[in-house]
Amino acid sequence: MSGKVWLIGAGPGDPELLTLKAVRAMAQADVVLIDDLVNPAVLEHCPSARVISVGKRGGCRSTPQDFIHRLMLRYARQGRRVARLKGGDPCIFGRGGEEADWLTARGIDCELVNGITAGLAAATQCGISVTLRGISRGVTLVTAHTQDDSPLNWRGLAEGGTTLVVYMGVAKLAEIRDGLLDGGMAAGTPVAMIESASLPTQREYRSQLASMLDDAQRFALKSPAILVIGEVAAAAQQAILARTA
Repeated sequence: MSGKVWLIGAGPGDPELLTLKAVRAMAQADVVLIDDLVNPAVLEHCPSARVISVGKRGGCRSTPQDFIHRLMLRYARQGRRVARLKGGDPCIFGRGGEEADWLTARGIDCELVNGITAGLAAATQCGISVTLRGISRGVTLVTAHTQDDSPLNWRGLAEGGTTLVVYMGVAKLAEIRDGLLDGGMAAGTPVAMIESASLPTQREYRSQLASMLDDAQRFALKSPAILVIGEVAAAAQQAILARTA
């Protein structure tokens, strides 16, 4: 007998940003595998499930990915319904695609459930619209950490003309700054640094590309944090500030 696995995006932190589909899936789960960046408050939607922490965070001791794969497989083959809770969206720097392919190749029924990704929520929480007519016609989401640690195409990003949203960039601020400046981005390009987006502990600091490393050090910026780089970072719209809605 085979069970099912849901790969669920739990959003950026605020439990109210869960989707209805995520809540329905969690309510059906027998087992929940929860990442470190997921707010434990969301577990109220699956009070009878067995909860297993499978944290993965940069710079910290992490649960091996192979162990997570085999844990999901074992419970599904026992006929259990498994909810794999991930911060943000499972398919935006969340390995959702990898896990779905791995499970499907072994005959496991697997469903991806989208969540609100931290990069978009962080901007909105600060009153920033990542696309804005007359200012930015697009948005590019990137991670500062790559699997093989290869450098990003900084010139392409600098010349792209879109708002740049950077995940997992706190440890690589100097590389991001230097890469974009060398790629031709203006030193005065506005930057918003947003820590713990959507949570009561959220902090944000407005800076500019050339000075963001010094400002981040003064601000004591720490993970999890999002960088929003582009002219929209200086055009915050109070009307869309989600925390006052």
